[in-house]
Amino acid sequence: MAENKKHIVKSKDFLFGTDDSDALLLDCGKKLHSVNIRYETYGKLNANGSNAILIFHALTGDAHVSGWHSEEDRKPGWWNDMIGPGKPIDTEKYFVVCSNVIGGCSGSTGPRSINLATGKLYNMDFPVITIADMVRAQRRLMKHLKVEKWLSIIGGSMGGMQALEWSISYPELTESIIPIATTARLSPQSIAFDWVGREAILTDKNWDNGDYTENIPENGLATARMLAHITYLSDESMRRKFGRNLQESESYSFDFKRDFAVESYLQYQGQRFVERFDANCYLYITRAMDYFDVSAKAGGNLAAAFKNVTCPFLVISFSSDWLFPTAQSVDLVKALLKNRIDVSYCEIESSYGHDAFLLEIEVLGKMISDFLRNRLEVIDGK
Repeated sequence: MAENKKHIVKSKDFLFGTDDSDALLLDCGKKLHSVNIRYETYGKLNANGSNAILIFHALTGDAHVSGWHSEEDRKPGWWNDMIGPGKPIDTEKYFVVCSNVIGGCSGSTGPRSINLATGKLYNMDFPVITIADMVRAQRRLMKHLKVEKWLSIIGGSMGGMQALEWSISYPELTESIIPIATTARLSPQSIAFDWVGREAILTDKNWDNGDYTENIPENGLATARMLAHITYLSDESMRRKFGRNLQESESYSFDFKRDFAVESYLQYQGQRFVERFDANCYLYITRAMDYFDVSAKAGGNLAAAFKNVTCPFLVISFSSDWLFPTAQSVDLVKALLKNRIDVSYCEIESSYGHDAFLLEIEVLGKMISDFLRNRLEVIDGK
């Protein structure tokens, strides 16, 4: 449905853990007090509460999944083509919730938040968090919103990890799970990329053990982003977009300046990232991804990890995604099938690489729309 005007949304905040009994107990053994969750909602919860959908953002995303914050905004939310009135996840039909993860820098409590116990920024005093910790915080938000059960939990990339964690930690609280371009446990290759990105930040002369103020570790954070961004693309998409095209001249510089268009593109991505993301937050969130392995508590047995899960799954991968390749989604599907869980699976042909979950809206939207409609009909028909 074509939009005649911008759909304006407002971010909201939910604070909990102001006393010790309500603090968030983390996997590292520490407690997090005075936790703020920045979130946005779209649509309305229906009378029987059957239409609530929880959306998760990826590594550097935020709660602003759709719409605009003001008429002056130049860019809408990161999944605006997917979520909204008349769109695949139709906010005239569903009540949609998206929150910024703890450890982030877009409103939820993280390393650059004020530690009320000291009156100073947490920085590296912030406790190390996990994907399961993020999910526990989101469970608190669910209670705050008076949602008794999610119709579906949907996420791509790191968001898909959170969706999988929800299915295991709170199997009774969701009617379906849609993990997209994700994995049940981070591979050694992905851990290696995260390590190099963090090393770029940690060795930046401005990092100052995380206590930077005016002179932020721009070079390190930009380099980490450039490295990560390469993993989000595919060889085919980079060849189509850039080839070996030169950027600023018709011949090589015989120097170490930006000769190639792809070099300029990556530098631009790094510079833009520094403007909107925090270096310490990048350290913490990538570490949370490293630790993610839903099979860990089941002795490494992926099928055993899902033994208490009963809800249907729609698992989606992309043919050119080499960060979280199709084989990892297939492993997940096999583990679910061993538990006789209702699973629909599709590998979507795409040249966009890992970023396809943000770009292949037409085919992805149709699949998700149909799946959600069928689930809602089943629930409301009970």
